[in-house]
Amino acid sequence: MAIRYELIKECKQSGARLGKLYTPHGVIDTPIFMPVGTQATVKAMTPEELLEIEAQIILSNTYHLYLRPGHELIKKAGGLHKFMNWHKPILTDSGGFQVFSLGDLRKISEEGVEFRSHLDGSKHFISPEKAVEIQTALGSDIMMAFDECPPYPADKDYVKKSLERTTRWAKRCKEAHKNTENQGLFGIIQGGMYEDLRRQSAEELIELDFPGYAVGGLSVGEPKPLMYEVLDYTTPLMPKDKPRYLMGVGSPDALIEGVIRGIDMFDCVLPTRIGRNGTAMTSRGRVVIKNASHTESFEPLDPECGCYTCKTYTKAYLRHLFKADEILGLRLLTLHNLSFLIKMMEEVRQAIWEDRLLDYRKSFFEKYGYEL
Repeated sequence: MAIRYELIKECKQSGARLGKLYTPHGVIDTPIFMPVGTQATVKAMTPEELLEIEAQIILSNTYHLYLRPGHELIKKAGGLHKFMNWHKPILTDSGGFQVFSLGDLRKISEEGVEFRSHLDGSKHFISPEKAVEIQTALGSDIMMAFDECPPYPADKDYVKKSLERTTRWAKRCKEAHKNTENQGLFGIIQGGMYEDLRRQSAEELIELDFPGYAVGGLSVGEPKPLMYEVLDYTTPLMPKDKPRYLMGVGSPDALIEGVIRGIDMFDCVLPTRIGRNGTAMTSRGRVVIKNASHTESFEPLDPECGCYTCKTYTKAYLRHLFKADEILGLRLLTLHNLSFLIKMMEEVRQAIWEDRLLDYRKSFFEKYGYEL
């Protein structure tokens, strides 16, 4: 098996899990946040900078890399690790979420999804088998089964049919997946906001015995309390001896709440996206660096952060960079945001080890400005 999970400890105070995830390109300490490198690059960051902030694994996007530069070219280059000079683990999503986000540009059938490229309007077709073929060529450590991600809100009949199709597609992905020694294939639990459908999806996928499972179809516009409610009844259905991955979640509060509910892996474009737009996550809450209040602030962005940005530059200088449209500004805020979340998850792991995760959440939320 390419992927193996070791459960090390459960927090007595919260039930959160501390573990290790073994992959062909290294061991990952969980729970973990994965920076997103959609197009074989984490926007504005070099691989060396990611190593410096102790990123353990990154995510790349099957849909985007299939369209440009093409999975065959990446295969010729020696795979994604070599192509982008990142030699730690990589997870690739199946492209399902991106394809289903295309709306009128796509047409779903039992065989797969026909869609038009958002780049040039050209026609394409991705089936479960094609999704596996693309990800095999990319050479990621973890690949995701091709699933249908229903929108929010969606009526129950539609969600039921959708999750049953996701199960059938998962079976086809498993049958198509041959490179089992070098790549692990995760199943994705769907079912919308319906408890009985989540249970049905989990039971059907667990029967297929994947080495890991994701919770899909959340963080798609639903209120956070509803997302937490779905996690409350979904994660207990998932195997304890396999990694649990919540897709598309990256705000500090949602990461901590997800960990408390038994999640091991997270990814999201949020820290890089808001960083490029001038917003920083700090120990004292969000900072919008473009605000005039920072014009003469010669303090670090976050006095409690040890990242390169906070050790080297002031808020006044960072504001100047953004006001002057200098590329360095978005690089520095991106680096800080990723460093902040990676460091936070390290603190979360330590709190689990010391059986005090609920205390950590209370303290973190108070400082950040979240309400419990």
